[in-house]
Amino acid sequence: MAVRLAETEAYLGPEDRAAHTWGGRRTPRVRSMWGRPGVAYVYLIYGLHHCLNLVTLAEGRGEAVLLRGGPVVAGHGIARVRRGDGVSAAALADGPGKLCQAAGITREHDGLDTCASDAALYVADDGVVPLEVETTARVGIESAGAAAGWPLRFVVSW
Repeated sequence: MAVRLAETEAYLGPEDRAAHTWGGRRTPRVRSMWGRPGVAYVYLIYGLHHCLNLVTLAEGRGEAVLLRGGPVVAGHGIARVRRGDGVSAAALADGPGKLCQAAGITREHDGLDTCASDAALYVADDGVVPLEVETTARVGIESAGAAAGWPLRFVVSW
């Protein structure tokens, strides 16, 4: 099953009130976010939905990018089984929780090296170049003060 990422959000570590590592927070839940680049940081939000982030900078920086979603480009059948028959193709993975559900991503994937092509979860460049990249404020982090307005959400169109 594969998704072409169309929406992401950056979280800038200890200085970013919206980041799980804000203020240097080091809990078992966020351990992977302090890891090396390419490591998956998977967490459960509201006790219901898994969300996938990729660590982006050197080990110990606590920065990551949330993968918010995109269109399913391979494995529609398995994505549909995981998400339900009544879900439209466009809505299979168009949100962070939906992406993880469609791809079968859970906390078991936390800490995986997503740069290894033989891993159960990996990121690859398929060569498709976006026509446009829109930058906006991140979604759902109103309590993060000024950081809530930072233009760290990226949405591409093809």
